[in-house]
Amino acid sequence: MKLSVVILNYNVRYFLELCILSVQKAVTDLNAEIIVVDNNSPDDSCAMVKERFPKILLVENNDNVGFARANNQGVDLAKGEYICILNPDTVVAEDTFVNIISTSEKLIHMGMLGPKLIDGTGNFLPESKRNVPSPLTSFRRLFGVKLGKVKNYYADHIPETGIAAVDILVGAFVLVRKKDYKSVKGFDEDYFMYGEDIDLSYKMKKKGLQNYYIGTIPVIHYKGESTDRNAEYIKRFYGAMRLFYRKHFKSNWFLDFIVSLGIRLTSIIQSFKSYHKEKRVIDTYYLVSENHSLKKRLSEVLQKEVKFISLEAVKNLGYTNNELIFDNELLSFGEIIKEMQILRKSNMTFKIKPVGCDFILGSDFSDGKGEVITF
Repeated sequence: MKLSVVILNYNVRYFLELCILSVQKAVTDLNAEIIVVDNNSPDDSCAMVKERFPKILLVENNDNVGFARANNQGVDLAKGEYICILNPDTVVAEDTFVNIISTSEKLIHMGMLGPKLIDGTGNFLPESKRNVPSPLTSFRRLFGVKLGKVKNYYADHIPETGIAAVDILVGAFVLVRKKDYKSVKGFDEDYFMYGEDIDLSYKMKKKGLQNYYIGTIPVIHYKGESTDRNAEYIKRFYGAMRLFYRKHFKSNWFLDFIVSLGIRLTSIIQSFKSYHKEKRVIDTYYLVSENHSLKKRLSEVLQKEVKFISLEAVKNLGYTNNELIFDNELLSFGEIIKEMQILRKSNMTFKIKPVGCDFILGSDFSDGKGEVITF
């Protein structure tokens, strides 16, 4: 078997359904399998997978065992030469896996590959490519202080659409050979949530393997669905960073003091911030579709007339406060991802209506929860 796609899910049933639908399209020409590991979701995620995707291997944990352990469970069951660790709040194009595997086979000493991640507004997510977050790098990021030749947290020297070696990739989507994943013992289960991808990327480097950023392959990552940015998130994230430093950097009392101070100050500041985002009032809803029944149903649930529009006509709308709904029955996932990037500066919001589903979903903010509308 060529590829095993491991999707870890927790309480994002509709995003998971969209993700699986996109993955199924993307593995059509590959000998591949999909494995879903559910961390005791309180919603009906598992029931949905069993009903809609009975051929998928589903692991139902009785507890939330964390990101690292759950993904390791999935990899242990995987039969593929390649493993793709994938978040449930992602959408891939039909040619994503074929292209990224083809690219991997041309690279020397490959450790892991990561694509260009975009958020629900079509904008690039800079965490797609990062430098090693040494204590001084993190200190620079925390306080915005330039420290001589200390690198930025993000690998800004690599173009968004470039292909280049990079230190750290993000765990929302990484491609790795199973033998290499196992050779570094996979995700470190000392981490519960956050920091695991940094640790795994760094272990690949220490083993002499090279991680690569592939900016020619875009993937949607709604991000806010799998990342609840509250005070508990801040505590866990910086706790994970402290663990990373202790595992991979020599102990230094002054460095420990500076990092601990930075973590405490940032945690205090962030805990007072509100991540509640005001819902936008949409002027006009536009539907890229030929389905009149869908148009009628959306108009009823949105309590506003929904208008048909073509992709060509969308480009003439200019800077607007409108929402564009993509019908996946008419447009492929690849076409949707492409259009979202083209229109990222239009001020429009986007939602996707997956084939065979009675919902639309999207996210207007990379640091907030998305919206699911059922009908």
